[in-house]
Amino acid sequence: MSIVLGPNQYGKAEVRLVHVERSTPRHVITDLNVTTQLRGDFSAAHLVGDNALVVPTDTQKNTVYAFARDGVGDQEDFALRLGRHFLSEFDWVAGARIAIDSVTWDRIPVDGVEHDHAFVRAGTERHTTVVNLAGDEAWVVSGISDLVVLKSTGSEFTGFPVDTYTTLQETTDRILATAVTTRWRYTGTDLPFGDLFTRIRTIMLETFASLHSLALQQTLYAMGRNVIEAVPEVAEVRFSMPNKHHFLVDLQPFGLDNPNTVFYAADRPYGLIEATVVDDEAPPAGDAWAGIPGFA
Repeated sequence: MSIVLGPNQYGKAEVRLVHVERSTPRHVITDLNVTTQLRGDFSAAHLVGDNALVVPTDTQKNTVYAFARDGVGDQEDFALRLGRHFLSEFDWVAGARIAIDSVTWDRIPVDGVEHDHAFVRAGTERHTTVVNLAGDEAWVVSGISDLVVLKSTGSEFTGFPVDTYTTLQETTDRILATAVTTRWRYTGTDLPFGDLFTRIRTIMLETFASLHSLALQQTLYAMGRNVIEAVPEVAEVRFSMPNKHHFLVDLQPFGLDNPNTVFYAADRPYGLIEATVVDDEAPPAGDAWAGIPGFA
């Protein structure tokens, strides 16, 4: 029997970083969670404890903070800067993976006017980015996690197969709710990432709202298709979307009808719909999706 070291990487996980832009009286907050991971020939560290090529994870953490000193900018660009630094500073580092997610802080209105330096945390939604680098190549995958959306009508579910164990009733008017987790692969690295993110998110939300849905699968595909058609900088979009079921409550025991107004919001179990929408003419993915689990 021969035992060998397989693929490996290491780094500093979840570096919490808050940057305050103070160049004007109207401050801007950037709130990030940054993970850095390096790849290369680190076999000596694993096999004999030789750390000569091991860039300390504490050094990686400090680099994140130092690079934020003069501003973060778009988080995709920040991830690219970090990854390229590690590859150029340490010539034995063959690849890097930089993962960033961010949360939004909204300005608190005071007498109808947004305050310059007081904020309230938005919901659970996060803007995610994973940058993979290997040699001179780099790939950018951005996305959204936990974007909770609901439409109170304009959704149905009919025509499904029925067997001995089927109890679900067909409906032509139901609540459709989900928490969208999505990632998309960009076709390049020199792009206006902030503007593109805003546009992509808007397209997804408008599609969810306006499409009469025959199934969550149909809605998912339309969201991805509309993004790729409108944003040529996107090569593919991957989705993981739970169906947050809302069941009509039986009020008959109380002598009341329920005209499709009172629902029980079930948290589990739930349907889970996952799919990828791809532009067949886009450049190949390469290592773009390395280390990004949980998608079809």
